[in-house]
Amino acid sequence: MSRNTIRLLIILGTLSITGIIAVQAYWVKKAFDLKEQQFRQTVMISLRNVTNKISSLYKLSVIENPVTQLSSDYYVANLRAPLNADVLEHYLKDEFKKQNLLTDFEYGIYNCDTDNIVYGAYINSDFEESVHAQKNLPKTDKYLNYFGVRFPGKTSYLASRLDIWLISSLITLIVTLFFGYAMFIILKQKRLSEVQRDFINNMTHEFQTPISTIRVATDVLSQPKILDQPERLRKYVSIIRQENNRLKNQVESVLNTARMDKGRLQLDIQLQELHSLIDDVTEGVKAELEDSLKLELHATRTSIYADRVQLISLIRNLLENAIKYSEKVPDITVRTENTDEGLVLSIIDKGIGISSENINKIFNKFYRVPTGNTHNVKGFGLGLSYVRQIVRAHKWEIKVESKLGEGSTFTVIMNQE
Repeated sequence: MSRNTIRLLIILGTLSITGIIAVQAYWVKKAFDLKEQQFRQTVMISLRNVTNKISSLYKLSVIENPVTQLSSDYYVANLRAPLNADVLEHYLKDEFKKQNLLTDFEYGIYNCDTDNIVYGAYINSDFEESVHAQKNLPKTDKYLNYFGVRFPGKTSYLASRLDIWLISSLITLIVTLFFGYAMFIILKQKRLSEVQRDFINNMTHEFQTPISTIRVATDVLSQPKILDQPERLRKYVSIIRQENNRLKNQVESVLNTARMDKGRLQLDIQLQELHSLIDDVTEGVKAELEDSLKLELHATRTSIYADRVQLISLIRNLLENAIKYSEKVPDITVRTENTDEGLVLSIIDKGIGISSENINKIFNKFYRVPTGNTHNVKGFGLGLSYVRQIVRAHKWEIKVESKLGEGSTFTVIMNQE
């Protein structure tokens, strides 16, 4: 599947999901508004019936429109006569039960002598318990004698009546999450496919070069007259040995990474002498780099508990990385020092550097800093990933400082405790 196809799939899928969510939100809002309208009508009918019963109780004429809505959850009803709170509460409970209006409410009765609404009680949804307390309910100048009823839990009550819409919204949410997860898996598989393809291409290229060199060298050595040219013989034998070591290191790099992934790395922790190991690693590249390699070994306490093989691999990988990403004439410094944090090893180069957008990716497996041509930098993109795994296995710390076009500094902080 091409990148453009995946991008089109994501765009179309996102637009579809967005449309579904928008339509769902619209109909949920419409359903809520309808429930709110039904609630208002039910309340108006209930309170009108209560006032009619009270009018009948006091033998008063029936009021045509006795109920007024002052806010979304507050209603007042005209009484035309003083009323006892217990009587009103009985009528309200009875009428709300008949209308199946099973939600919390609170009521109060206006007292014209004090010009205040005397708070009655807070009635819960099962109408079994009432809590008497002093609260202030809004007043109105529309009626001389009236009572007010407020529904504080109206919004949650209406939401609970949207069960089918809540279920459909939940299904929409699940579909959206599934779509997002599916897109994540598709993109992840796409990246893994690209990584696998690049790794195979890089591995083929990296293996092909030493194999071709060895083949050419063996062809030369197979010539009978080569025995009469000892210098040339030694040269091609050295080439074969060098390319063979290169192949060995490449295979070991892949195998070591595989072992790390499976948790099979077994550390043989022994007391090591860091400067001695640095000398061993740099001995092979001193002739090639000559004055381009500087050793600034300032540390005075150089003993460290570590796995010798893994520590050598760490130094070698950092050094080879500095060489690969340097200009035609490398300028590399290997520095050690003692700090409060421990024994510090730094590999400093003045190469091409790493941009800020790539510096957080360099320790990812198979990742290689883009330099234009796919094969202009040797390696599989495993070196720094392997270094990070070694550092983690020893419970050390690694830091990177880099500036594009000016070079990079890799610092390993080794705990000497």
